[in-house]
Order: sequence, then structure tokens, then C-alpha cells
Amino acid sequence: MYSTQQKPLKGRGAATNRSSRYLPHQVYLDADQAGADSIVTECRPETAKSIIATNQSPDVPFDHSINPYRGCEHGCVYCYARPSHAWLDLSPGLDFETRLTYKHNAVEKLEETFRKPGYQCKPITLGANTDAYQPIEAQHALSRGILQLCLKFRHPVAVITKGSLIERDIDILKQVAEMNLASVAISITTLDKVLKRNMEPRAAAISTRLQLVEKLSKAGVPVTILVSPMIPGLNDKDMECILELSASAGARSASYMLLRLPLEIKDLFHEWLHAHYPLRAQHVISLMRQCRAGADYDARFGHRMRGTGPFADLLAARFKKACRQYGLNLGEHGAHNTSLFTVPATGGDQLKLF
Repeated sequence: MYSTQQKPLKGRGAATNRSSRYLPHQVYLDADQAGADSIVTECRPETAKSIIATNQSPDVPFDHSINPYRGCEHGCVYCYARPSHAWLDLSPGLDFETRLTYKHNAVEKLEETFRKPGYQCKPITLGANTDAYQPIEAQHALSRGILQLCLKFRHPVAVITKGSLIERDIDILKQVAEMNLASVAISITTLDKVLKRNMEPRAAAISTRLQLVEKLSKAGVPVTILVSPMIPGLNDKDMECILELSASAGARSASYMLLRLPLEIKDLFHEWLHAHYPLRAQHVISLMRQCRAGADYDARFGHRMRGTGPFADLLAARFKKACRQYGLNLGEHGAHNTSLFTVPATGGDQLKLF
């Protein structure tokens, strides 16, 4: 059984607001909400106790990351960050897109961290979980503040985004990139405008993202294209064209990931498929299961990002061939030079000598 809602809400990705895995019952939109055209986005402040998150996954090419926001207004239905909203006792569905929080002390907490005597400089990825350049960044400017700190401390930083707001910060990224300390990864999933609107309703237009690749590249900022996630039978047909256009725009490298359906994402994605593509839904689900040995998801390291089986192997072969054809490096993104890191003096530092 899928959504009790008759049609998806305008401008939103998830079809329902199903409860998180921690709650024993399911809650759907009430009749008034189901009849509404949209839901207003809320954004509330939170005080971060720490700001740098760490991971030890062998599938992820970075150890340290910063996420200034919880939830993401872009509303990408496939987003692997959706299950994290359950930690807040909120739904990974529509709540994830409409009930957001921002870490108001993110910049101050990061500077405090950089200045700790025992701090060891490691490359930081900005926006690894939720997009650091989603629409609310225009108001709070946390990502810009973080980039300014990285410039001040000469700290390497890599940005992952599909948000057009990053253009505002090219002035900072250019300066950081001149020291070989910055890179940007732009996610492009499809060239189909209707599919994009349904799948990533509030993310930047594909044409805008390609323009961002060009502008960042011309500013000297290395750009990687993330053709992710690849969804068999839905957007995989666009892979080669995306890589060709991205290379022409100045991208240096590329990477991809097969759609992942852990925890609540499975049901949310299936609901979305049946709501938007009812005649194709079962075919897409079947192809996905063929890439996961008959299951909806395989969480094993080394398998979860690429899948297994003939279709997954063909996708990998197509990707490698296209990257060779268009001169793109495979999966090489991120800034790793830590030798320039320095802690600037503050006004009271000289007094500490006496």
C-alpha cells in the first residue's frame, strides 16, 4: 500500500509525511493538508555543541564534514540524508523538506575548533549530508562564513551542492583555490526538465548548474560532476550526455552512485514512483532489485554505492567509457593540502607571552 494522499504537493518531493522508524505508528497528512497546494517551510535555530562530523566509511572519500543545516528544502526524493530527520522525532518525508533547523553558532564553533591547541588539520567537506547552499542559506549565510574561516586559516575545503547560491561565494572560493585548498562537486542527475521538477523540486535548474560549472572553472576552482544517484530505467539514459556537457563546461572529474534505499527512503521513493510514474514504477523497482541481489538495499561496504549484477556492471562500464571519452578523471575531487594551515593571532595573544 502506498500513499493515502491523492496527489503530491506542489513543489515538494516526498508524497507523504510517514512517521520515522522510531515511532510505533504511521501518521499521514490530514484531510486539510492533503487538500492544500503546499506547506510553508519552517526554519528554527539550534545551538551546535560541536560542528565537525567524522566518519570511517571506506565508501566515502572524506573523513571530516560540516552540515550547517538539518533537513533540506531542495526536496530531492532520493536524498540519503532523509533518515537523519528521525533523530529529531520528525518525518523523513515532508518534514525533512519543510521543518528545517540551522546551527546559528556554526561559524563561531568552527573557529573555536580551529584554535584548539590539539587540532589536526584535515580536509573538510561542506554539505556532505544536507545541501549547504539550499535556499535558506540566502538568509543565514553560514556556508559563506565557513568558507571565510577556511580562507583565514588556510584550511582545505570541498563543497558538495546542487544549489545556485554558491555563485555568490565564488569570490572566496577563488582565493582559497589559488592556494590549492578548494574544490566543488556539483550534482547533476538528469537532463529531463519534468523529471527534475518531480524528483528535485526546489533545486537549481540543470542549465543553472551547468553554468555554475563554467563559472567556477573559469575562476580556477576545480569542479567534479556527481552523476548521482543513477536510477535504472529512470535517469540512467542521461549519463553520457551529462558527462559530455559537464566536461564542455570545464569539469575536471566525475563520480556516480547507484540509488540507495536505506530505512525510510525505500517507502518514500516507492510512493513517489507510483505517484508520478505509475506505469513505469514496477519496472524501475525491478531493475533496482536486480542491482541488489533481489533486495531493495544492500548496506555492505563496497556494494552499497555501486550495486552488483549485469545492470550495475553495465552502468559502471558506461561511466568509465564516457569519462575516458570526455577527458574526465574518475572520482577525483576534494582538496587535500593541509600544509598551509595556520592559526592567525588574536588581539590578546601577545599578552600571553608575559
